[in-house]
Amino acid sequence: MKQLLTVIIFLACNILHAQIEYVPPKDPLVIKKLAEWQDQKFGLFMHWGPYSQWGVVESWSICPDDWVTRTGTYANNYFEYKKAYENLSTTFNPVAFNPEKWVKAAKAAGMRYVVFTTKHHDGFCMFDTKQTDYKITGSQTPFSHNPNSNVTKVIFDAFRAAGFMTGAYFSKPDWHSENFWWPYFPPKDHNVNYSTIKYPDRWKKFQDFTYNQIEELMTGYGPIDILWLDGGWVRPSQKENDPLNMDINMRRIATMANKLQPGLIMVDRTVPGEYENYSTPEQEVPEKPLTYPWETCMTMGNSWSYSKNDQYKSAHHILELLVKIVSRGGNLLLNVGPDGNGDWDPVVYQRLQEIGAWMAINGECIYASRPVAPYSTNNLYYTQSKDGNKIYACWLSEKETVELPTVIQIPVNKPGKPKRVTLLAAPEQKLKWTYASNLVTVQVPVKWQHKSGLKYSAVFKLE
Repeated sequence: MKQLLTVIIFLACNILHAQIEYVPPKDPLVIKKLAEWQDQKFGLFMHWGPYSQWGVVESWSICPDDWVTRTGTYANNYFEYKKAYENLSTTFNPVAFNPEKWVKAAKAAGMRYVVFTTKHHDGFCMFDTKQTDYKITGSQTPFSHNPNSNVTKVIFDAFRAAGFMTGAYFSKPDWHSENFWWPYFPPKDHNVNYSTIKYPDRWKKFQDFTYNQIEELMTGYGPIDILWLDGGWVRPSQKENDPLNMDINMRRIATMANKLQPGLIMVDRTVPGEYENYSTPEQEVPEKPLTYPWETCMTMGNSWSYSKNDQYKSAHHILELLVKIVSRGGNLLLNVGPDGNGDWDPVVYQRLQEIGAWMAINGECIYASRPVAPYSTNNLYYTQSKDGNKIYACWLSEKETVELPTVIQIPVNKPGKPKRVTLLAAPEQKLKWTYASNLVTVQVPVKWQHKSGLKYSAVFKLE
């Protein structure tokens, strides 16, 4: 079910991304922060909430869109299902929550920034908001008595202390708010369920509610680098007198947020304009470099939220995705869903350890790199150092164990013969190579052709 949801939900988003008209930021502090973020390349995303106890899709199972399917005891009665779903807050007690454990695993994997879901579309807040009691620190939630109950703050503090950039995911739609889904009317779909033209005062209350919650995140949670806003359908309508005009007043929000967090990167995702400082293609890798900053957000498994029987991508596959994304100038934000007890699946830790072993050797071709033409040829993918003095050619193996061919040819789109060619896994190994017509031809030693001991890929450095 979750795979189907993902395909349907994000199809519209990806269509919008194909039409993006990027507006570069003008604030020097934002420009500087954005460049810093682009150098990080690899980040951790986490979807977590009471829904993790059931192992169901985050938020969407309470949406009455006609493509949504539900399972379980209340599947055949929407209102009973929604009541039971919202009642999950009364049993949410993730006592295994240990952010230092996550930090250690993410840092060892080579991740450099984190984005956490402070509130998803269902409206449950994973931070100590004063705007609603539907929150992890609320009186009805068992975990509210835990000293680490304000998990957003605890997570940000732990990752920030380890040198990570921090990002707050925040959903613009809120299906728990009476000013988005007004109880007077039944919800019809994922949109607001009343006319914002006919009831402007109610919509103004929702605008203020959203503003106040974001203001809380910008004032009580330390330095925030990224405000990652989801729910792109909540936006100004292009139609005159549209009853579903959901203008959230982004100018007001952005002015406040940038004043409180100078240099803040705004990501009003899938809403092209001055508040989408970088683009966020979801569950996909663009076929070629984009002309603006971007980040692929992708699940490690099939689901954004925790699922007991989720199928996780191999480290081989994840690293292949990372190399392709970085060679095209993007970042990878890899998602993991903690379970209802507050921990990751053991497979997640294993994958991150495997990724980290590769990054420890080859991270030089990833961090602070830039794309360089021809970007890729066959299974070779290219990056260059920020100063342009080094070119990296990453040979992606089809098998987990690397078996290199006898000859590898690397195009050099720069004038002059390289001074040195090495393999990152064995920098002291002398390689035989020649240069002619902007092409470096490397003679691969026999020992690297069959029993190299390398996994997933091999990276050559040209200086």
